[in-house]
Amino acid sequence: MNGLCGIWGQPYIDLSEHIDTSGFDALDREIGLGLCEIEPSYTGGSLKWMGVVAPWVERDPYRDYGRVIRELSAADFSDFISLAEDPERFDIDPSDLQRRAEYEFGDETDHPLSRRQMLYLKYRHGVYFPWQVCYHFLENERWDDKHSGHGKAFEPEAEALFPKTVAFIRSLPFVEIGRAVLFGLDANDHAPAHRDSEPGVSLEVAQSISFDPRGNKRFYVCDPENRARTVVDSRIYWFNDMDYHGVEPDPFFRYSIRIDGVFDRDFIRRLSPPRINPPGRGSAR
Repeated sequence: MNGLCGIWGQPYIDLSEHIDTSGFDALDREIGLGLCEIEPSYTGGSLKWMGVVAPWVERDPYRDYGRVIRELSAADFSDFISLAEDPERFDIDPSDLQRRAEYEFGDETDHPLSRRQMLYLKYRHGVYFPWQVCYHFLENERWDDKHSGHGKAFEPEAEALFPKTVAFIRSLPFVEIGRAVLFGLDANDHAPAHRDSEPGVSLEVAQSISFDPRGNKRFYVCDPENRARTVVDSRIYWFNDMDYHGVEPDPFFRYSIRIDGVFDRDFIRRLSPPRINPPGRGSAR
């Protein structure tokens, strides 16, 4: 295991024996066409600010927008705010650093970045967004609700452009789905090692299924010291997001789709290894 948390003593669970992947080529064709018709968002540009990256990632040269925004000059902050969807909400003096510090921007905040703001941070300030193709088939508002399907539905656009993909997601062994999102990386980009939950704080492994129709993403899990990386050798899998994980760079576009929710109990039973109970006293005859 090389220091991994894993699942039942394995670095990840290969689900290809339990879920039919024979239609993946058709899904990949549909996804390739559908992505040409949408305007995807960016994500992952504030992982350092969020405090979830692996220790060695802290020392890399890639700029994080959570830190960049705090360091903007008054003029640059004014430009940044002017590109928001609702700039009138920010009635503050850009030179007032104390007031500026009251606002948090981006993923999992009350002030998500507009596309124009993301482009500005990239073009003007060199921020690195690992996933420059991020598309929600089924949206979650907050990280905490990504396993709850209450009041949620697939986006009408997703149903229209990706009908086979949505049908496949619906067929997966969940009793409810709280999030379904495509994460894509441009050529030569990488996803920095990070973890979504902290061992010892999260008591259960988050239930999710990820699938990579092309099987070429080179998604990996690794130990906290980065001594060994396990590249996931499956086109559909479940991994423990308490482990640091990322994606290696390659000279072409790659993507996968992750679905979070609550597994069907029968599915969990089929996956879990058989328990070996020690013989009780007086069991010998």
